[in-house]
Amino acid sequence: MARESEKIPSSRARRTATVTTLAASEAVKQFGTRAANVARSQAASEEAMARRQLETAKQIVAVLGTMKGAAMKLGQVMSFLDVGLVPEQHRDEFQRELAKLRDAAPTVSFKQMRQVIEDDLEEPIEEVFASFAEQPIAAASIGQVYRATLHDGRDVAVKVQYPGVASAVRADLQNLEMIMRLLKRMTPGLDVKAIAEEIRERIGEELDYELEAQNQRSLARIFAGHPFIFVPNVVSELSRERVLVSEFVQGTGFEQLKRRSQAVRDRVGEIVFRFFVGCLYRHRQFSGDPHPGNFVLLADDRVAFLDFGLFKRMQPEPVELELACQRAVVEGDGQALHRLLAASGFLPEPERVNPDHLLAFIEDAIWWYTTADELVALSPEIATAVMIESSDPRSSHFREMRHQDMRPEHLFGRRMEMLTLAVLSQLRARANWHRIAREWMYGDEPVTSLGRQEAEFYRGAVGAAG
Repeated sequence: MARESEKIPSSRARRTATVTTLAASEAVKQFGTRAANVARSQAASEEAMARRQLETAKQIVAVLGTMKGAAMKLGQVMSFLDVGLVPEQHRDEFQRELAKLRDAAPTVSFKQMRQVIEDDLEEPIEEVFASFAEQPIAAASIGQVYRATLHDGRDVAVKVQYPGVASAVRADLQNLEMIMRLLKRMTPGLDVKAIAEEIRERIGEELDYELEAQNQRSLARIFAGHPFIFVPNVVSELSRERVLVSEFVQGTGFEQLKRRSQAVRDRVGEIVFRFFVGCLYRHRQFSGDPHPGNFVLLADDRVAFLDFGLFKRMQPEPVELELACQRAVVEGDGQALHRLLAASGFLPEPERVNPDHLLAFIEDAIWWYTTADELVALSPEIATAVMIESSDPRSSHFREMRHQDMRPEHLFGRRMEMLTLAVLSQLRARANWHRIAREWMYGDEPVTSLGRQEAEFYRGAVGAAG
């Protein structure tokens, strides 16, 4: 049996060996399946390949589940974003396999985690906390969360980084191209280069809990007193590079929310949309990880948002560009959209891109909140279709839009938008998302009860600031 200190492989050589073994075995198996398919009927061939893809998914789950860095983040994303990786008849089983990554924690003893806490806080746990439960209550991508009580009686959540995870993440980033090739074997149309660059730029920031504490404090100030959004306060004096202490919250998690009534799911869905997407356009800063484990429904019906390691702040100009592009889509103005994207570098060869084709391409990616001025019931099938139309060779726009580029400053927002859609689709939430988005696209008055509550909150915030 491996020693506890070996549970998270950290050397590049060992972690490369793990990934290489999987890649080689899968290449052989896929080849074998294709060879056998020559003698099968089309239906039998499709079924055999579907089963092989499902086996690949299970093996990727097993490998990613030991890595806890960039690869773990990929697994978390895949666990709730169905991008047509396997045929529909195997989708539920595929989702169950990948969902194991969401809250799975490696076998790391509390003794090791305690050492991290005491090293960073430079005091014994008993001196800092009145009580500390040794069993973790949740797992983050690079750490675990514990419940504790301070000597002043406050209940707190203590997020602690896994020992050795920093070197493990750096090894993941070194091996990222290899990991992405594995992912591309299952999703040939995925733009793995863009995803790899985004991960390289952002994943390292998750290692610094002091930076995450700063992000969390920023949103906690923005949403202080908000009627339905809650961001826990950080206990700044106890937060360090590998330890983050914040206000403890308890509520209904994602898997339970999926079984709640349609009205509850619709309400939570609107709140999630307003928090993630609305934050970008109202405040030019946003949490970039709309992960199902990163929000809970509180007993007072507010939604608490957690985990701000993946975070983005934007300058006014790129945010206004995105809003202008959205308005062009709403108004069906392909020429304006073409001018905006060409001037900002999205179209390296603008003369090769037809404005009408460009409009159709962008609309197919964001129709659900731009041109659909009606109640839209989101579903996993809708999220899959949007992903395919956005980046897959199966897209009806793939041939026309191969000349489009993605500017780095916008990539993180697009990922957040896509993952928000995935979460809302898993909830099967319904809303007129267009009318909600018009609040920040055009400054329209809200048409929903939550929107009116939020407008009153912002008016009060502006009044207080004045």
